[in-house]
Amino acid sequence: MTSEPPQTPAWDYTLHIPHDPLAPRIARRTLRTILAAYEVHELTDTAELLTSELVTNAHRYARGPASVRIRRDGKRLRVSVWDTDPALPNLTGGAAPDPDDERGRGLGLIRSCADDWGGFTLGETPFGGLGGKLLWFELGAARHV
Repeated sequence: MTSEPPQTPAWDYTLHIPHDPLAPRIARRTLRTILAAYEVHELTDTAELLTSELVTNAHRYARGPASVRIRRDGKRLRVSVWDTDPALPNLTGGAAPDPDDERGRGLGLIRSCADDWGGFTLGETPFGGLGGKLLWFELGAARHV
């Protein structure tokens, strides 16, 4: 009789952040604390880097608040970042940034480091919701080709 390894319980945290230059640092530290508490050490450095990229872009391009959702389901970790700007970045790739450019490498990092990722625009809700966009990445999942 074979026994299956115990399932990792799913969990989900959401961090609401104001439009503040400290938001990327706070998001990184919060994510690191959560992953350490659940002993998800193997994904921490990559998740921290990619989360920082998404939150930095939310702060740079949106003029309102943002939120970070960190969810673990089995071996898969999904981090989603919502912000108030509905304009999506170029999700299909395109030309690499000039080596002297200070910007434009974040989605390239996500493309090369995440197992899966994406984004979509959120329309306003019938009750006056904020709309905006949601960008996300997954680690620890079967790689999407």
